[in-house]
Amino acid sequence: MSNFALKSKENRIQRPRPPPVTTVASNTTSSVPRRTVGFGTTTVTAAKPSGAQYRRSVPTTIGKTPDLLHPPKFGGQQLSNRGCKPDITKNLPSKPVQKPPSQPCKPEAQSRVTPKEVFKIPTVANIPKKPTQVAKPPTTVNHLQSNLKATTLDEKPCSEQQNNKNMGLTDKKNEMKWTLDNFDIGKALGKGKFGNVYLAREKSSGFIVALKVLFKTQILKANVEHQLKREIEIQTHLRHPNIVRMFGYFHDDARVYMILEYAPKQLYKELQAQENQRFSEDRAALYIKQLTEALIYCHDKNIIHRDIKPENLLLTKGGDLKIADFGWSVHTRDSKRMTLCGTLDYLPPEMVSGNSHDKSVDVWSVGVLLYEILVGKPPFEASTYEETYKRILNAQYIFPQHVAPLARDLISRLLRVKPETRLPLKDLLLHDWIKIHTNP
Repeated sequence: MSNFALKSKENRIQRPRPPPVTTVASNTTSSVPRRTVGFGTTTVTAAKPSGAQYRRSVPTTIGKTPDLLHPPKFGGQQLSNRGCKPDITKNLPSKPVQKPPSQPCKPEAQSRVTPKEVFKIPTVANIPKKPTQVAKPPTTVNHLQSNLKATTLDEKPCSEQQNNKNMGLTDKKNEMKWTLDNFDIGKALGKGKFGNVYLAREKSSGFIVALKVLFKTQILKANVEHQLKREIEIQTHLRHPNIVRMFGYFHDDARVYMILEYAPKQLYKELQAQENQRFSEDRAALYIKQLTEALIYCHDKNIIHRDIKPENLLLTKGGDLKIADFGWSVHTRDSKRMTLCGTLDYLPPEMVSGNSHDKSVDVWSVGVLLYEILVGKPPFEASTYEETYKRILNAQYIFPQHVAPLARDLISRLLRVKPETRLPLKDLLLHDWIKIHTNP
C-alpha cells in the first residue's frame, strides 16, 4: 500500500515547463495579433514591439500594409470562416515561418448551423448587392432636375418624352415652326408663378409679340402638366377680338415658350392708377360688355374660364379689353365640375361649399369684377379668410353711395347664391345700364 500512497508536496514529480516564447527579430513581434471585428469591417491590432523603432507588425511574407477590405493572413491560412482556426504555432521562433499551400476548409458533414447564421468576416466579395439597375447619367438639364424631383418625392423619374407628352408638347422638330433664335427678346412684361412674360420681336417679319416663358421644372413640381396642356389646346383654337390669341409654341429641354398676342396694359394696373382706384361708369360698362361677349363665345364652345379677375384681363393700345391666361380654363361637355380653382375674392359659393359648378361661375366673376371696378375693392373682401368665405356663402356686400341704382340692380342680379338664378350673359347685354353707357 505504501507504493500507492499519495506523495507529499515536496516529493511530487516536477514536470518540465515549456520554454518561454522569445522575440523573433527586431522588426517582428512574438505575440499573435488580436482580432477585433466591427460592423461591416475587420480591424487588426498588434502588440507594440519592444524594439527602438515602432512599426506595424506585418509578417515577413507580406510585402505591403494589410488591406482592411480583405481578411488578414496568419500562418498561411485565410480567415474566411470562424470554423477554420489558424495554426499559430507556425509563427513560433523555434520553427521557421513557412507558408504552406492554402487548402479550403472542409465543412462538417452534418452542420446544424444554417448558412445565414454562419459568421463571415465582411469583405468586398461577400457583401450582398442590391439588384438595382444602374441609371444612365443625365444628359440634359431637364433630366437632372427630373431625377432630383424624383429623389425628393420617392418616385421614378419620367423620361423627357413622357413629360412632354403629359404637357401636350410635340417632340417632332418639323412640327415646331419656331425656336428661340427666331426672336429678339426685349423687356420683361410680367412675372408669374411658373415663369415670366417678355416683349419679343420675330426677326424675319418684325412682328411684335409677347413671349410667355414657363419652366418645366416648376410645372412638374406643382403637378400641373394637364393645365398647361389644356391652356395650349384651348387658346390656340380661340379666335375672338376680345381674347388674346396664341400664335403657337415651342420648347427646349428646360422651358416652354408660348407666342401670344401683345397687349401693352393690364387692367389691374390701370385700375390702381385711377383716382380712388375705380373707373367711370362709361368705361366700366365698355369693359363688362366686351368681357361678356368673349365669355359667351367661350361658353358656346363648352369652355369655362374659371379665373376671371383684373390681373388676367389686358388692354390694347386702343383701349379694348382682352381675356388672357387660360391656365384654369376647361373644355367640357359635362356641365358640372368639382375642381376648386381661381382667386379667393372671386370664388363662387358653390366652389366654397364644395359643390359642383358649371359655366355660371363665370357669371359670378363678372358680377364681382363689375363691383370692383366701380367701387375700388372686391365686394367680399375681409380681414380673414373665414370671414371672406362667410360673406361669399351668404352673398353679403354693401354698396357705397356713389354706385348708381341701375349698376346696383345689375350687380345684384349677377351675385346670386344659387347658380340657376343668376342673370344669363346674353341677358346682361340687354340690361339698361349696359345700353345707356355703351351706346354712342
